[in-house]
Amino acid sequence: MDRTEQFEAERPRLVAVATRVLGDPGEAEDVVQQAWLRLHRTDAEIENLAGWLTTVTGRLCLDRLRARTPLPHADLGSDDLVDGRGGGRGDPPADPADEVALAETVGVALQVVLDRLSPRERVAFVLHDSFGFPFETVAATLGTTPAAARKLASRARAKVAQPAPEDALADWEVVDAFMGAARGGDLTRLLALLAPDAVVVGDEAAVGIGTPARIAGRREVAAFFDGAARAALPVLVDGRPGAAWYDRGTARVLFDFTVVDGLVQRIDFRADPTVLARTSRRHPTTRGPR
Repeated sequence: MDRTEQFEAERPRLVAVATRVLGDPGEAEDVVQQAWLRLHRTDAEIENLAGWLTTVTGRLCLDRLRARTPLPHADLGSDDLVDGRGGGRGDPPADPADEVALAETVGVALQVVLDRLSPRERVAFVLHDSFGFPFETVAATLGTTPAAARKLASRARAKVAQPAPEDALADWEVVDAFMGAARGGDLTRLLALLAPDAVVVGDEAAVGIGTPARIAGRREVAAFFDGAARAALPVLVDGRPGAAWYDRGTARVLFDFTVVDGLVQRIDFRADPTVLARTSRRHPTTRGPR
């Protein structure tokens, strides 16, 4: 098997790891593609290709996280070079499907907590606790020692196990997580964000332009949104976070969310012009207007 074939065999696992670290499937695909380009450009002999790819992918993810959140110099490590040993003695788990299933168990609320960890804590926690990589691999990814990697994972684990009260999902976080899962076709995440008796209701104007009049039940609502709403953008309506379908720069249908205890209880499709006039664009994953 040549390197290209080996890489394609590893791709699902690498995408799963990068998606959990970054929280963005599109960005994860981009990172994995960068890992492939680095592999394509190197002539070095690589003893453990799976481990090498994991290390490179992890370091690329770390760079992305650092770009999002500037950190004090003390948190930065020397991680510019990758050797051919794959980051340690241990091999990564063999079955990508097992890793994807394990990553899904982390849950939606935890993803929000992960966003509040430092980049190094987040990478250490995801690689070791979510995907089972040995600390030698984690250490190589972070450019540190196994003992330091263990400490970072432990610190992250403590924050995850006992999150601060403000780590509860805010309504805007629930709305944005739901819409992100809808666009990404993440049915498991959609189900996790919906109340058991969730309902979708369309007003007369919305039904008139093609929305359903009513959808009842968690699975039915999740199935409807799975892979949908790609043209919807974050908005505020009467101060509440929501989303709206835009056509040529104009809001056509408002998705008006009712969130109760961190779960989507109801979504109203509203196309009444007087309601749409009260909506304003909102920057993704923020409370306020754009």
